[in-house]
Amino acid sequence: MPVDDNEDRLDRAFAALGDPVRRALIARLSRGEATVNELAEPFPITKQAVSRHIQVLEAAGLITRSRDGQRRPCRLNPAALEELTSWIDTYRLTREGQFRRLDDVLDQMRERKP
Repeated sequence: MPVDDNEDRLDRAFAALGDPVRRALIARLSRGEATVNELAEPFPITKQAVSRHIQVLEAAGLITRSRDGQRRPCRLNPAALEELTSWIDTYRLTREGQFRRLDDVLDQMRERKP
């Protein structure tokens, strides 16, 4: 897959997660599937507004919806979350390595001190 498609997916996912309602929806879906009505219950906003948030999450690839008779449950897309985690881990591991090297240098400086 070309880098541009990957970057576009990351951009959409991070933009979608920039909203606290959408982060709360992701947190709720981490406990299991739910319908729009079930997801809307704790929020002081309309079901239509929650539905729009769900559409943003779905367009970003973070959740999927399916049909189960009359129900349209929403589910997390673990692969999309793993892609975000992997991207973050790349930078986290780089920084951790730099900090470990800095710690080593500082330790060596302390040992040389009279």
